[in-house]
Amino acid sequence: MTSAMLDYLIIGAGPAGLQLASLFERSGQPSYLVLEAASGPGAFFEHYPRHRQLISINKPHTGSTDPELNLRLDWNSLLSDDPELLFTRYTERYFPSADLMVRYLADFAAATGVQVRYECPVVRVAREAAGGFAVTDGSGTVHHARCVVVATGVSQPHVPSVPGIELAEGYGDMPVDPRDFLDQRVLILGKGNSAFETAENLLETTSLIHVAGPGSIRMAWRTHYVGHLRAVNNNFLDTYQLKSANAILDGEVRGIVRDADGYRVTFSFSRANEVVKELRYDRVLVCTGFRFDPSIFAEDVRPELAINDRFPAQTPEWESVNVPDLFFAGTLNQQRDFKKSTSGFIHGFRYGVRALHRILQRRYAGEAWPAEKIDAEPAAMADAIIARVNRTSALWQLFGVLADVLTVAGPDARYHEEVPVDYLVRTGLSAPDHEPTHAFAITLEYGPEHDQVDPFDVSVGRIAQDSVGEAHDAAYLHPVVRLHRDGAVAAVHHLAENLENQWDRPDVHRAPLVAFLERCLATADK
Repeated sequence: MTSAMLDYLIIGAGPAGLQLASLFERSGQPSYLVLEAASGPGAFFEHYPRHRQLISINKPHTGSTDPELNLRLDWNSLLSDDPELLFTRYTERYFPSADLMVRYLADFAAATGVQVRYECPVVRVAREAAGGFAVTDGSGTVHHARCVVVATGVSQPHVPSVPGIELAEGYGDMPVDPRDFLDQRVLILGKGNSAFETAENLLETTSLIHVAGPGSIRMAWRTHYVGHLRAVNNNFLDTYQLKSANAILDGEVRGIVRDADGYRVTFSFSRANEVVKELRYDRVLVCTGFRFDPSIFAEDVRPELAINDRFPAQTPEWESVNVPDLFFAGTLNQQRDFKKSTSGFIHGFRYGVRALHRILQRRYAGEAWPAEKIDAEPAAMADAIIARVNRTSALWQLFGVLADVLTVAGPDARYHEEVPVDYLVRTGLSAPDHEPTHAFAITLEYGPEHDQVDPFDVSVGRIAQDSVGEAHDAAYLHPVVRLHRDGAVAAVHHLAENLENQWDRPDVHRAPLVAFLERCLATADK
């Protein structure tokens, strides 16, 4: 059985697949279909995280009635014009249950009317001889599409190459009842949130827990990367540093052997002169993250992989680097900003998916990037920039990745929202009626080496907020305006850091920005 040619075939009805489908549905323009292997949307959250508490924050009480501003503190909602489709309406819990995410995604899919075919696993993606793709599902039906968008997430466990690792229990299969580990010595491989979430769950019933891995533990509150260890999962660190039987092991597992008495683990310590010891455990748990599964792709359309083969390699348009018209959406997009920004998480990739929708519409339907015309005068341009940075959630959440772009062509200035910075550099925003001579990219960014300083160490000097002359060295999130011209950055201006994230003081923020814009425009006119 075959189907008619679609413009887009989306694989996966998780948050990213639903977000993109809802944008297609609302525009009513391209033909599309979502194929989902499970019986409902968001199947990942039916099983993960294993201990059922999300670490994506949910704050319905913000003191603000501005829906855009409120999304800065809502890390779970997808984007829509319907205020009923906000996750914050489902619970007041700051760290909500994953079960609520499953219910929310089902409600979102129903309310938006997205075209999803459930219990329809994709088993093969191949190239059509005449162009486009042939996507075969589990029933044997072949779906034809000009473009395929993969929104499956990282669906397979990332298992380190260690002799005997197959003897251990995986994060996806291990029991979660703490009493199943009563009085046992447990080794947990991994130093991320899944490992520490697991350790936290077992603190009361085990006799000893070791959490092990080759890299350093990185705290999210220091690096500003929310995938690093979150404070909500770090109680285990107290039990180590306060000498309560548990420990962090820095180094590599050389081998795992199972015998009648449990597990013998050969461990090479990286901070003890490379000492190698054999350690005894009753259980070994592997909590080392996830990876992309490329098994459905025929050889001629198998995407090139990156980052230890964990993610598909992508262009600035989130397109496969080696398979044209094969795109990726959602947590897979973190390949472009791995451990730097938030493309791996709903509160980041919901904006990335909206940008992808605009990229696809521009490329395949000839639609211009949405833009508002404003006066090409420094004061008007500065006011537009300040108004946006004081309330945008997209630049706030997907910091350093998305930019608002103000283009100038003679007296014509246009304000474009939420453009991927790398896409701007590679493709630009020219239009038949608008060939800009200036492109000002406005981002929100942390300062240089922001992750190298303990933010709670009062002995470390810090740039004072509202310090205009030192704004470029500010550590905290603040607006940065860059002039792109002739394929390069020609000038940069930092707006001074502000505790309340209100960059609108006349002498501190607006006047220096107006002066910067005046200089940039005057230089080009000469």
